[in-house]
Amino acid sequence: MAERGRSRLRAGVVGVGSMGSNHARVYREIDGVELVAVADPDAERLRLASAGGVSDYRDFRRMLAEERLDLVSVAVPTGLHLEVALAAIERRTAVLVEKPIAAGVEEGWRLVEAAREADVLLMVGHVERFNPAVQELKRRLDAGDLGRVYQVHARRVGPFPQRTRDVGVVRDLATHDIDVMRYLVGSGVERLYAEIEQKISTEHEDTLVGVIRFASGVVGVLDVNWLTPVKVRELTVLGERGMFAVDYLSQELRFHAKDEGAPTPAAARPPIDISVEKKEPLRAELEAFVEAVARELPSPVAPADALAAVEVAEKLVESGRTGRVVHMAAVR
Repeated sequence: MAERGRSRLRAGVVGVGSMGSNHARVYREIDGVELVAVADPDAERLRLASAGGVSDYRDFRRMLAEERLDLVSVAVPTGLHLEVALAAIERRTAVLVEKPIAAGVEEGWRLVEAAREADVLLMVGHVERFNPAVQELKRRLDAGDLGRVYQVHARRVGPFPQRTRDVGVVRDLATHDIDVMRYLVGSGVERLYAEIEQKISTEHEDTLVGVIRFASGVVGVLDVNWLTPVKVRELTVLGERGMFAVDYLSQELRFHAKDEGAPTPAAARPPIDISVEKKEPLRAELEAFVEAVARELPSPVAPADALAAVEVAEKLVESGRTGRVVHMAAVR
């Protein structure tokens, strides 16, 4: 692995709350990387994240100015993504921004254009792509194991999150599944319809049921909320030869073969458990980011894909508020 003339790449993390602290932990574990600095306005978070001689800063701009960083993770509230990531890009530092890329499409475009003009690597943390079960599913779909794909159904539900949150459930959670669906299907969105509700005392929506029609003819179904007492992260892909089922949390992948000859449902073939080599998705994601920086490769998650996820999320919210189908022929 090429390492820009130094023995190890120097990494920083801006925002060391629940997600950013994990970025800091993983950077400490990756060969060829040295976590040198973290930034957060919260003194206690800084104390925990900077243990072991890592420099700590209350002001992220000071960290970017004083440290010689090769790469930085941005794990601040969504409304701050643009400000922090732009500051890193101005310093010619490769950036991984937690998803969604920004609070809206316009802010996202500003980031993408700034990175392009500065020739700086910009990656967005759509971590579910790096789940080993999803990667194996993608490989099998691309190989044609399912035949024609009819439908993708995602269920991402659980309790209300105990963390800072400045966007609703559509931008915070549904963007995961929007991106995974586009990644698996390999097609743009043609139209969509959504029902959203606000059941908890916040200014944002906390439940979504959405239907997405892809240009390829595949239909995506989204069931996402912050209201369910138990955490569920599941995805199914239905096609002409049967159905794949993914459990994100356990990293399990199963195939239910179509068996039209079975006399009763009980006599149908049992599901096939597909072997998946388990690995922490965040580690896989950060390793891909580090490799792209070290070897000057394209972003492992294209910024255009991250922008598309935000645009689809915005249109789902629009549909939910207006009760209308939204046509999106331009979103690819």
